Amino acid sequence: MSAPFETRTVIRVRYAETDAMGVAHHATYPVWFEVGRSDLMRVLGLPYAEVEARGYYLMLSGLNVEYRRAARYDEELTLLTRVAEVRSRTLTFRYELRHRETLLATGETRHIATDKTYRPARLPADVLALLTAEH
Repeated sequence: MSAPFETRTVIRVRYAETDAMGVAHHATYPVWFEVGRSDLMRVLGLPYAEVEARGYYLMLSGLNVEYRRAARYDEELTLLTRVAEVRSRTLTFRYELRHRETLLATGETRHIATDKTYRPARLPADVLALLTAEH
C-alpha cells in the first residue's frame, strides 16, 4: 500500500546545531526528520505516545540522507514529510528540506512495527487505514 499524505514543518536552525562556521551539523538532519515525522503522525491523529500506549514501537530500521546544500544558523527551513510506503509491519517516510526554494537535503527513514518485546508485529487495521487514507 502507498499513501501520499504529507505535512510541512517550519524549523529554525539553532546555534547549538551548528559548527564554528555557522553550518548545521550533518547529524542534526535526522533529528529534524524526527520532528517532521512526529508532526505528521500527530496531524493524522496517531501521536507516537498513543501508538506506544497501544503496545507498538515504530523502530528505525533504515536511514538515508542526501546532503545538497548547507543549512546555516538562524535560517528558517521548511521540512516536507510524507508517508511514502505502508505495509502491514513497515513504514517508510520521505523528507525534503528547503531554505526558501533551495533544496538542502532529501532523506528517507524506514521503520518496523514491533510489540513491547521488540518482536515484529502487524499494525492494527485502524492505524493502517489512517496511514494510507487520502487526506
